[in-house]
Parts: sequence; C-alpha cells; structure tokens
Amino acid sequence: MPSPTPYYDDGEVTLYHGDSLQLLADHPDLLAAEAIVTDPPYGETSLAWDVWPGGWPALAARAAQSMWCFGSMRMFLQHHSDFAGWRLSQDIVWQKRGGSGPVADRFRRVHEYALHWYRGRWREIYKDPQREPNPVSGMKVGTVSHRRAGAVPHFSGIGPSTYLYDGTRLVHSVIPAKSMRGRALHPTEKPPQILAPLIRYSCPPGRAVLDPFAGSGSTLAVARSLGRRAIGIERDERYAEVAARRLSRPHPEV
Repeated sequence: MPSPTPYYDDGEVTLYHGDSLQLLADHPDLLAAEAIVTDPPYGETSLAWDVWPGGWPALAARAAQSMWCFGSMRMFLQHHSDFAGWRLSQDIVWQKRGGSGPVADRFRRVHEYALHWYRGRWREIYKDPQREPNPVSGMKVGTVSHRRAGAVPHFSGIGPSTYLYDGTRLVHSVIPAKSMRGRALHPTEKPPQILAPLIRYSCPPGRAVLDPFAGSGSTLAVARSLGRRAIGIERDERYAEVAARRLSRPHPEV
C-alpha cells in the first residue's frame, strides 16, 4: 500500500489528514514513535465528532510501547477492554482551576486524567522523572541525606541510600494548569503546561511523539518546542488546516 502524503511536514513535525484507525493499521512503521501522547474523543456527548474510535489502543501499540492518554474515569471504565495488552503504570490529574459541567447535582468537575500505559518490560520503557523546585523543604541545598534500609508500607523493602539534596522534588501527580477556554483552537485543546511534562517524561530529545488525534496540533507544537520530533493524525480537515497554520509559525509553545 502506498504511503500517505503528509498534510504538513517541516522535517520535525509530520501531520497526516485521515482516519487514525486506518493509518495505524496500514502504516505502523511510518508512525513509529518513542511515545504516544493523545486526547481521543471520549464518547460522552451527543456532538458529531465525539465518538470513541473502538479498538484504537490495540492499533496504537503497533507504533509505540509507551502512551499517555487523556480521559475521564467514565471513559476509561467504559472502554477498559480496549486497553487489553497495555499495563497501567501511573496517572496524573490535570487540575483546571475552573472547570465546567451541565449538571448541578454533583461535585463541580475541575479535572481530567492522563493515564500512562506501557507494553513489554517496564525497565525497557524510556522515562525521565520530572522534578521541580521544592518550596517546602527545610533542608539546605547541598545537604547530604542518609536513608536507612527498611520497609515501605504497601511496597517491597528498600536498601540504604545517600543523596545530595538539590532543592528539587518530584513533580506531583496533580498538576494545576489553566484551561484553554477563550483562547483554544479546538474544543478539547490541552494547554502546553500539562502536555510538556508528559512529553519530557516519556520521550527523549530527538525522538518522536505520536498523537493519533491531533486536533489543532497542541501536542505536536509542544513536542517540537521541546526538541522532539512529532507525528500527528487528524481526520477533520478543518482542524488539520488549523494545525498546519499553527505549525507553520516559528513560535515556541512552552
């Protein structure tokens, strides 16, 4: 089968206009990436475009072995069987600082999840744990800390260790970031502040990130600005054009 023609290609980012299920099935080598970072349709509304693409996680496994997928708890539970073969390593919560919802008889929803899935052996999956300045520690930078061997509740035993405190801590699993409301190019666009740590964690510089549901190209643009290559698929030509125009501007996203 002939390779599809890119809708946009600048040597760092390649965007295809087409059906992600078909392209993942027919051209997995063309879409091969270190990691997937994507936001599929959740299938939770009556909007014409909001239809869950059944079976896409199995097809995506042909392109990458590590995947961050945005979604709601309802979405992941309803489509859990589609993730068969993938193993869940962790989840992060995007705290939107606002939120919205059509109902008034529940807690106000101000968050979304991003779950990290992988296949194969965990030790073979690329990962770069993200760190940030630690505003609460009483330790001075440069302090040597010693930890004795012992047991950690719910986990296996740990050995003794020594480390030099550098003033940072692991980035927390709840990440606050303002939504794109009022400035979004797509109805479900994710802000660079939530995409950047996921891309840094799962893909080394120079390698490729794949987004099978590219929308307005947020993941692609952020990946490029972080020194990664990016591959995207968007089935709606309106948004493929929006993404192409966005990507044609030499303008940092993070």
